[in-house]
Amino acid sequence: MITLSHLSKTLGNQNILSDVSFTITSGERLIILGQNGAGKTTLIRCILGEYQPSSGEVRVLGFAPFKNRVRALEHIAFVPQLPPPLRYTVKELFDYCADVTDCDRNTIRSYCDYFELDVNAHIHKPFYKLSGGMKQKVLISIAFARSSPILIFDEPTANLDVVARDRFRSLLSDNRCRDKTMIFISHRIEEVSNVVKRSIELDLGKVVKDVLL
Repeated sequence: MITLSHLSKTLGNQNILSDVSFTITSGERLIILGQNGAGKTTLIRCILGEYQPSSGEVRVLGFAPFKNRVRALEHIAFVPQLPPPLRYTVKELFDYCADVTDCDRNTIRSYCDYFELDVNAHIHKPFYKLSGGMKQKVLISIAFARSSPILIFDEPTANLDVVARDRFRSLLSDNRCRDKTMIFISHRIEEVSNVVKRSIELDLGKVVKDVLL
C-alpha cells in the first residue's frame, strides 16, 4: 500500500532522512517513533507529497505523491500535530471537505458530537479562532468521516482533554475502522498501544528499529 525505497531527503546542508526503506501493507497499524529531529515529520511530508525525495522513492498505492499528489492523497486522511490557521468558518470547512472529498457533512457532525464538541455553538466561527482542543476534534472528525483507506495521525491526542483521548482510542478499535491502514507519529506508544501492531523507530534520519508488537 505504501512503499518507501531507499528514501533520502536533504534540506539545505542537512541530511534529514538517509536510505529509509520499508513497506506498509493494507490494514496495518503502526507507530513511527523517534525524538525531535529524528525525521518523523519529514518522512510523513514525503508520503503526503509535500517534499520531493532527494533520492529514492515513495509510492502510495502505486502513485508517487510528489508527482501525482491528487491521486495519492485521495486515499489518505491526515491529522497534523499543529492545525493550520484556516480562515474558513467551521461551516465553510465542512462544506469544503464535503465538496472536494468523499465525506458527508452530517457524518462530520456526528463525530464532533461523539467528541462532545458543540458544532452549532461554533459553526460560524473562523476555524483559526477555535481552541487547540476544538481544532483537533474538528480535524479528527473530518478524517474519520472520510472513507479513505489510510489514516495518518501526527501526535493526534496532544491537544485533547482526558475524555476526548479515551474516546479517540475507543474509536480506533471501532468496526468502522476495522480495515483501515493507520500510521501514528508519536513520542509515546502508550497513547495507541491498544491498536498498533508494529513499531518503527527513527534516529538521525535512519530506521534503527522495526519490530512487531
